[in-house]
Amino acid sequence: MIDTTTINKKNIEHESKDYKSDQYVRWCPGCGDHAILNCLYRAMAQLNIEPYKTAVISGIGCSSRLPYYMNTYGFHTIHGRGAAVATGVKTANPELSVWLATGDGDCLAIGGNHFIHAVRRNVDLNILLLNNRIYGLTKGQYSPTSVRGFVSKSSPYGTVEDPFHPVELCIGARGTFFARCIDVDLSNTTDTLVSAANHEGTSVVEVLQNCVIFNDRIHNNITDKALKAEHTILLKHGEKMLFGADNEKGLVQDGWDIKAVTIGQDGYTLDDVLVHDAQTDNRSLHMKLGLMSPENGLPMAIGVIRDVKAPVYDQEVERQIAEVQSKDSIRTLRDYLMTKDIWEVK
Repeated sequence: MIDTTTINKKNIEHESKDYKSDQYVRWCPGCGDHAILNCLYRAMAQLNIEPYKTAVISGIGCSSRLPYYMNTYGFHTIHGRGAAVATGVKTANPELSVWLATGDGDCLAIGGNHFIHAVRRNVDLNILLLNNRIYGLTKGQYSPTSVRGFVSKSSPYGTVEDPFHPVELCIGARGTFFARCIDVDLSNTTDTLVSAANHEGTSVVEVLQNCVIFNDRIHNNITDKALKAEHTILLKHGEKMLFGADNEKGLVQDGWDIKAVTIGQDGYTLDDVLVHDAQTDNRSLHMKLGLMSPENGLPMAIGVIRDVKAPVYDQEVERQIAEVQSKDSIRTLRDYLMTKDIWEVK
């Protein structure tokens, strides 16, 4: 339950602890969700939004326990329907900061339809998509983001399906904000959550998260200290797309594609390296950046990939209601009923 001691107090500088509930955190020791939860506490403290002006919604899954650990309003809903409930919460209470905690199974399988339509509508929600590429709560079945050939309890000979890429779904649904971070990268994850909250509209943050029990080290090719500098690139709006241990590598345009080069080799200079523009409405480069991975010879993009402006659903609903009310004298149900055909019974 939300701690109401700060209600009606103004100009309070909040700390991370102000957003923590008194509930015992029931995730497996070593689960990436612990780090993500602490990053969320830190981000909310930086945003300094009152706990009683914040709501955390979830569906079903390990990630969906998160509302219990927040000293905010919360709603643990049903499988896959978190985005629909969060849409209703934000539309009915536009002053709230609304967060949706969801997993790759909850969000992209049974909840896929609600997810793409929340993104399409551009509801002012912050969607935390925790992607461990497995169903953890139900004990290790393959999920919509598991790679082809993945062996699990529900695919003992390897899945014959290709996975969803969250960035493709988000941008394909006309998404205005997409970012990616890693559970063990606390500083960047916190910064990314702050950026997501400051975005007006639906923000989707894919958090690459480890499940120590059923899919341990699934993201090791980008989290391992020996590989991270070469296999990831932290994108920052307005800055050159550089990576490597000494930023000696960069991304350049190669026809319609992107390729990684070493600066000073093969005639490439710093001037050839692309500058990241998260705010361009053109989706094509954002999609290419979002789909990069070490498997295709490119570093995985971390940070804010896309951040553009567009009409916001809940704001448009408010505007429409105010416009209609300004032109119509009807204020109550009785007023409305009396405008129709009526008769008196004697």
